[in-house]
Amino acid sequence: MHQTFDAVLEQNLLHANQDGADCNRAQFDAWGITCFNVMSSPGAGKTALLGATLAELSEAHRIAVIEGDMTTQLDADRLRRCGVPVIAINTGRSCHLDSKMVAGGIHQLSHETEPENLDIVFVENVGNLVCPAEFEVGEHAKVALLSVTEGEDKPLKYPVMFREADCLLVTKVDLAPYVDVDLDVIEANIRQINPNVCVIPISAKTKAGMETWLNWIRSRLRTAPVETPLAESPAAST
Repeated sequence: MHQTFDAVLEQNLLHANQDGADCNRAQFDAWGITCFNVMSSPGAGKTALLGATLAELSEAHRIAVIEGDMTTQLDADRLRRCGVPVIAINTGRSCHLDSKMVAGGIHQLSHETEPENLDIVFVENVGNLVCPAEFEVGEHAKVALLSVTEGEDKPLKYPVMFREADCLLVTKVDLAPYVDVDLDVIEANIRQINPNVCVIPISAKTKAGMETWLNWIRSRLRTAPVETPLAESPAAST
């Protein structure tokens, strides 16, 4: 059967985005940076989690954030108060960051700081349970959040993000006694989609699970920049 025009267009867009993501990752590698793409639905607690994470890691590691939001800089301003460089990207009507947007963020970051001195870049993606997982941005690992307030069935209803995640944070567990959810059922549903994913119940408010999360980050960090020559990337030529 012939593919529809829309299917071919989608494949072409994803292919072009992947090329850009590969260039972004090569740039991060050249600087010795580990990049984490943090994804979730709106309100799952990405910004609160990043704020708590920055407070714990900033003394030992040099960190920057690329913050994606559709219209405002509210989350970016919130994270700037943590004392780290934050690049804000407004996507307008787009429901996700793509590799070209992040390339622009990398270019801006290279003018505002010395990226070769950074250890970690967190990309906080736009709140959406579908699109962010389909568009790589140059990350070394994908982190998905699922709040207990979203219910037990979201991994089954929105499988792509949960299938793609390297780490799955079940957030706001301090609220679990007050909502009609079972954490064991949530994890079982997650593992139906992604049997090998690292699942961490966590609360940015009470700090439950934080040390497990921080240790997972530390286990993924690069130890040194890549020393091979780097071809010019979209970020470098913007």
